[in-house]
Amino acid sequence: MSRYNAKEVEAKWQQAWSEQRIFEARAEPGRPKYYVLEMFPYPSGRIHMGHVRNYTLGDVVARYRRARGFNVIHPMGWDAFGLPAENAARDKGIHPARWTYDNIANMRAELKSMGLAIDWTREIATCHPGYYGHQQKLFLDFLKAGLVDRKESAVNWDPVDQTVLANEQVIDGRGWRSGALVEKRKLAQWVFRITAFADELLESLGELERWPARVRLMQENWIGRSEGAYVNFPIVGRDSALKIFTTRHDTLFGASFMALSADHPLARQAGEKDPAVADFIAECQRMGTTEEAIEKAEKRGIDIGLRVRHPIDPSRELPVYIANFVLMDYGTGAIFGCPAHDQRDFDFATRYGLPIVPVVAPKGDAAAVASLDTAYVGDGLLINSGFLDGMTVADAKAAMAEKLRELDAGEPTVTFRLRDWGLSRQRYWGCPIPVIHCESCGIVPVPESDLPVILPDDVTFDRPGNPLDHHPTWKHVDCPSCGRAARRETDTMDTFVDSSWYFARFCSPRADVPIVREEVDYWLPVDQYIGGIEHAILHLLYSRFYSRAMKQCDWVSVDEPFDGLFTQGMVCHETYKSADGAWLYPEELEWLEDGGVRERQSGKPVTVGRSESMSKSKKNVIDPGAIIDKYGADTARWFMLSDSPPERDMEWTDAGVSGAWRFSQRLWRQIVESAPRHAAAPDALPNDIDDAGLAVRRATHKTIRDVGAAIDGFHFNVAVARIHEFSRVLGSYEGEGPSADWVIREALDALVRLFAPMMPHLAEEAWSTLGHSGLVAEAEWPAFDPQLVVDDTVTIVVQVGGKTRAKLELARDLDERAVREAAFASDNVVRAMAGKTARKVIVVPNRLVNVVV
Repeated sequence: MSRYNAKEVEAKWQQAWSEQRIFEARAEPGRPKYYVLEMFPYPSGRIHMGHVRNYTLGDVVARYRRARGFNVIHPMGWDAFGLPAENAARDKGIHPARWTYDNIANMRAELKSMGLAIDWTREIATCHPGYYGHQQKLFLDFLKAGLVDRKESAVNWDPVDQTVLANEQVIDGRGWRSGALVEKRKLAQWVFRITAFADELLESLGELERWPARVRLMQENWIGRSEGAYVNFPIVGRDSALKIFTTRHDTLFGASFMALSADHPLARQAGEKDPAVADFIAECQRMGTTEEAIEKAEKRGIDIGLRVRHPIDPSRELPVYIANFVLMDYGTGAIFGCPAHDQRDFDFATRYGLPIVPVVAPKGDAAAVASLDTAYVGDGLLINSGFLDGMTVADAKAAMAEKLRELDAGEPTVTFRLRDWGLSRQRYWGCPIPVIHCESCGIVPVPESDLPVILPDDVTFDRPGNPLDHHPTWKHVDCPSCGRAARRETDTMDTFVDSSWYFARFCSPRADVPIVREEVDYWLPVDQYIGGIEHAILHLLYSRFYSRAMKQCDWVSVDEPFDGLFTQGMVCHETYKSADGAWLYPEELEWLEDGGVRERQSGKPVTVGRSESMSKSKKNVIDPGAIIDKYGADTARWFMLSDSPPERDMEWTDAGVSGAWRFSQRLWRQIVESAPRHAAAPDALPNDIDDAGLAVRRATHKTIRDVGAAIDGFHFNVAVARIHEFSRVLGSYEGEGPSADWVIREALDALVRLFAPMMPHLAEEAWSTLGHSGLVAEAEWPAFDPQLVVDDTVTIVVQVGGKTRAKLELARDLDERAVREAAFASDNVVRAMAGKTARKVIVVPNRLVNVVV
């Protein structure tokens, strides 16, 4: 028998699927749909093992749901804008468009080699005018609906890439790509008013029952609803007050200083008068703005000479500092410091010798907080707080809020950590923002008849900054309103915008409008979305906002774009270092018989490090193309599914993938060897199936039940294990004759359909070998017989005096008297009783006998 030739077989069936166009989806009102979507990739040029895992998971779901009778849509696209293309243009002298489209072509071919059940007629690339022109239309609709604004705000500025960075793109105070120290700048930015939906985005998290709990919690924390109060501290010598927001107005009596953001108007005023203050502000602006960066930084400040009066006790005056740990985009950009009950305030007060007054103590015991080495952040009762003394924290907040209102010194309020989404980016390779700046008319939307605003091809990257600013003609246009000379907006959109609505465009990717309502009403929401946990906050939150914004503009009818979400783990591999500490690729190594590792070329010893997620920087990557070329796509898919639960990180090993290849060969031999008996089997179910044959039939139907349940629950490794087990059961069956042939045919047909979503090429070849005329990709999922999945016997536990003494295999639904007799006849139970009298015997049918002595 010839070995299964994966390379030939996989090419054959991929061609068959393509020619018969079986994965092309069409809306069929009245038929149940299922929308499967994996987070689309950035076209870097090559797929990696993370892609293989991600798209294998989605493909199994798509093929399985198709077999279950659903009308499945499973599209693919490219998140194609972004800085890497501009960096390639600068480094390699190639236009970003060419670099991107060449990479797309390479990756498309690699993904197709995986045999994915994708509707390639719906393919989109976000860098194509046929996509981003419609994105511009949505932007104008959002602008008209009041969901877009332009305002000056403090931003993270990368001086090398010369673009704005999100907080998450600032790592240890440096740009995530350039590594340059990030600066704070004030820039006019286009923003989406995501805060308009803050309450709704938070409350709706509870309805996302098919999302991981940790993702919902991460979004909840990011939105950050806080109940607190605005408090006004009168400025000494002025007729104005310093307004702050706090969630701990119960601790106002513990205030010992005020702290301003370096961007606060009072800070700027002080900086204009005092060079030392100006220098400190500049230092603050060089810091990162992430919570991590602020937390790690030494808490520093500068006294600007202002004093404020305490709103409850006007006899007390508090100094005003600029502090490097206060952000302008939180609250009002100003806080009061209560060092006894906030660690950052404690560190600051300790550094500058400011009072530390405890106002909360456990059980009101002042002695417990009389001498603090760190801030006390626990619960307790109020002390040193006048009319609040003895109150709980919750009661003190309510009482203080009422007192502030009574004195006209503040008011309770609700704030959110969530900030409006700044979408302006100072780069070329992005979606142009469709507005025009006119000195006479102000900001003028580009007329819809002039969309799309297309990026110019003739740009240069020979100097820093945005090439659109340097282009001699592109930005110069006439104002659509007054006809005078005007200027295009040269900022482009954050690439998160591109990925925030692509799921809707997939529903009608060639339409002349952004979204065809009839199509999205049928296909949305996405039933199963699959991607990495790293996108748990921004991408998913922005997509949730975008769906609501599109609904407000009457483009879609759903609030939530993704009904189900699954976040898969990383693919990991050992790391290797040369003698001089350089990272090495696995293919640069040679494994010795004694277990050692050395460099293939130099023969020098290699240090084997721990397993980490695959990354180009550490060179612990495996080329999917090489694996597919050597073993076939099905082997790579099978190993990805079998190694571990898909939500966990998995370890890529040569032994593991070799084992997956050997199993595929065993399956092929098993099918080929049994094919003649499959063909010879009678059509009707025989009446003379013996016990051995019945056992195989039971195994067949239990496996159908278990594999279906495992795929439904995303327990793909469990499904793989059950198929392994079933293959062994079938391989050990020695029945002969027509009845046995019928049992084998039923089992083989089920087996092939069960592993078809996971190893689709092998399944097609097996299905054909077994004599079936159609494609297994179009075959129905096998149904199990409920009577055959119920065991004839059950295991009954016998307890004596609360301890398990025996386990009995008895007939299911045996009457209570017979169960009792069997229990007391057990040798172990007889020894446990040792002549004792049973005071009570409790029988739980099919489960338990409990003997009370």
